[in-house]
Amino acid sequence: MEKDNLLKLLWDNYTQMTPSAKHIHQIFEEQGEQVLNDHIALRTFNDPRVNIEVIAKPFIELGYVEKGEYEFKEKKLLAHHYEFPDDENAPKIFISELLLEKCSEELQEIISGVIDQIPDHASTKDNLLLQGRLWDISFHDYEILRKESEYASWMYVFGFCANHFTVLVNGLKTLKSLEEVNDFLKAKNFKLNDAGGEIKGTPSQFLEQSSTIADQVPVHFGQDIKNIPSCYYEFARRYPLADGNLYQGFIAASADKIFESTNVSLVEKILSKNQ
Repeated sequence: MEKDNLLKLLWDNYTQMTPSAKHIHQIFEEQGEQVLNDHIALRTFNDPRVNIEVIAKPFIELGYVEKGEYEFKEKKLLAHHYEFPDDENAPKIFISELLLEKCSEELQEIISGVIDQIPDHASTKDNLLLQGRLWDISFHDYEILRKESEYASWMYVFGFCANHFTVLVNGLKTLKSLEEVNDFLKAKNFKLNDAGGEIKGTPSQFLEQSSTIADQVPVHFGQDIKNIPSCYYEFARRYPLADGNLYQGFIAASADKIFESTNVSLVEKILSKNQ
């Protein structure tokens, strides 16, 4: 599969669950902007059948190269990021995985059960990252997972897909700072993740980030339907290093707060404040 085709399929799947991102993208384009995508993030578990290496495989085969590793001790996550060396406008790929051995036996048992349901042919396909959820779910197990790990409960419901895309603020012409982007979005009634402040990171760290809260989508748990936070849109402003090139990595402490964009409690709190 061609790189652009894979990225388009990821975007199409993502915007089906995140109509706000498609709306924001259209608003920027209507202002004359050419929206550059800084990075795409995907989530998974560290089970060898679906771990980072499995999810990264199609990107590596297209020419992406691993450039960084990050640890999130409190959330029990590990992440790698990948860059495409032959195209400076190609989005970086950020893939995280939940370290199951650091979780409770109950969580491990639930997740092992859902991964066991993945057909063998699906887990070996290069397009596993486009497959979505490949298992049955129950609200009972979702609630068990959510109490221990918001990340695990999100993966349980949504499976393999892009968790977020990211607008590169440096590429915008009409909005010069992340503050201006945030103010613009709030004026359009989009709700922002305020965990750790609306802007995560500082110019001295060479990266500032913000994000919307995840869109809520109806999820079927048997006969019951619940609205669950799905995916969100991120905005990143990068700053030049001493050599003049923009910093291309990630800040674990900031990314930790960006993860909160799908947190049910945070989403409900922000939505209730604006009612």
